[in-house]
Amino acid sequence: MPSLALMRSFEAAARHESYTMAAEELGVTQSAVSRQVRELEAAIGVTLFRRIGRAVRLSKAGRALRDELTGDLERLSGTINRAIAAGDGASLLTMAVLPTFATRWLVPRLPDFKARHPGIELDLHSYTTPFSLEERRMDLAIHFGQSDWPGAQLRRLFPENLVVISAPVLLRHHRLETDTQTFDLPLLHLTSRPDLWSRYHSQLGLDRGAVFPGMRFDQFSMLIVAAVAGLGAAILPSYLIEEELTSGVLTEIGQITNTTNSAYYIATPTGQKNGAVQVFAEWISKQARARR
Repeated sequence: MPSLALMRSFEAAARHESYTMAAEELGVTQSAVSRQVRELEAAIGVTLFRRIGRAVRLSKAGRALRDELTGDLERLSGTINRAIAAGDGASLLTMAVLPTFATRWLVPRLPDFKARHPGIELDLHSYTTPFSLEERRMDLAIHFGQSDWPGAQLRRLFPENLVVISAPVLLRHHRLETDTQTFDLPLLHLTSRPDLWSRYHSQLGLDRGAVFPGMRFDQFSMLIVAAVAGLGAAILPSYLIEEELTSGVLTEIGQITNTTNSAYYIATPTGQKNGAVQVFAEWISKQARARR
C-alpha cells in the first residue's frame, strides 16, 4: 500500500492539475510533489500524469484514481476526527455546506449552537453540487434548490427571499421615484442566475425578454462586495446581507416574488439515526424560524 503522503500529494496535484498549486496547498516544494507522484506511479505501475509542454494533465488512470481517492481521503479524515472526538467524550457531526451560506449565515450563528451543545464537535466541508452523503460519510448537508437530493431525506428550512439592493452612495446620485427607475442604475449580475434582472423587469409589468448589460460575478461573495462598493445595484438573497441591511451599508429598493419554489433544506442519508443530527436539525430550524 503506498504511503498516505504519496496519495495526498497526488490528490492535490490531480485536483489542481498543477504541481505548483499542490505544493502551495501542502506547504512543500514543487520538486517534492513531483518526486512523490513519481514514487506513487512506480508503486502502482501506471502513469498518472502526462506532460504537455510545461503543464501536466491527468492520464485516464490518473483521472480514475483521483475520482476515487478524494472520497477515500475525506472518509479517512472523518474516521480520525471521530476517534479524536470520541476520546474527548464528544460526538462529531460532519456536514457539507454551501460556501457562501456557511460564511454569511451559518458560521456567525454557530457560537450559539456551541454554547448550547458543547458535547458536539462540528466538522464542516464546502461543496457546490450534490453527492452521495453515504459514500462521503457526511451526517448532513445544507441543500438549496428543489426537494431532489438523491438518496437523502430532506427537511425544509426556509425559502430564498430575493431583494433588490444598492449602496446609499449610488442612490444619492440616482434618485429613484419609481421601481422601474432601478433599471437606470448600473446593474450587477450573478453568472449562475443570468435571468434575475429579467424576472424583476417582468414582475414590474415590463418586457420579460429584456437583456441588461453590467458587470458579472461567479460568486455571491464578490457580488456583495461590488454592491457595497457602489459599483451597481444587485439582486441578492436577504439572508446573505443581513448585517449590511441592518447597518445601512446596503439599502433594499425592491423585492422579487419567489416563483421557483426553491428553498433551503437539511439533507440527511435515508434511514440515518443520529442523535447529534437531530439536535442540530432542531437548532437550525429554530434559527430559520427566527429570521422570518
